Amino acid sequence: MTTWQEWEAELAGRLAAASPDERVVFAVGVAERLMRAEEALPAQEQAEYALGLRPMLNALWEAALGNPSGFGEIKHGLGEYLLSEYCHNDGQHGPGDADEPAAAAVLHTAVAYLFGAGESVSRVSSRAVEAADARLNVDARLNVDARLNAGDERANAGDSDSGDGDGDGNAVDPDEVLTAEVRRQLRDLALIAQYGASLRHARLGLDIDTSARLHRALRVPLSSVEADA
Repeated sequence: MTTWQEWEAELAGRLAAASPDERVVFAVGVAERLMRAEEALPAQEQAEYALGLRPMLNALWEAALGNPSGFGEIKHGLGEYLLSEYCHNDGQHGPGDADEPAAAAVLHTAVAYLFGAGESVSRVSSRAVEAADARLNVDARLNVDARLNAGDERANAGDSDSGDGDGDGNAVDPDEVLTAEVRRQLRDLALIAQYGASLRHARLGLDIDTSARLHRALRVPLSSVEADA
């Protein structure tokens, strides 16, 4: 069986072979999914700094799909970050707001768009895999807490059967979760490749009709948070 690391190696090869314009669209799609995951959290758990990058992400969609009007928003947004306290070399001692998955993905995508940096696109891809792993760990902790609470309730009710053996069958395989994320990225990249000819030089601007067609063909499927989209 193919491991998620092997799928990731294949993804790295395909990203290296893709054009800079295709890679930017790919990064925007991954950043969008991470942003939507952030926006779906309860209000008290949302990262304010990441949510504040939504306008720049919207501008990146426009720019990546051939509408250069978003260039100013992207340049301004990245410049604000570089001049802010969130851009630092203090490691864990400095503010971590810009290192949150959605925020980091948007910022790296902006770098990829402005400078054609392939390494930034790879970092966006990696942040999505790391986010999938982090969500899995959170879910596992919640699962354990729920089972412990259920055991306490049964103990208080005088039920000697703790039920600990019932939950293991429902455990999620971490490798399957990470494989699903990487394979999703491979499918996204394959979809983008179908429009490679139209996307060529998209960062320099495309005609209105072509840009609109690319929006219809790519933005909705790349934005979907469904695993099988």
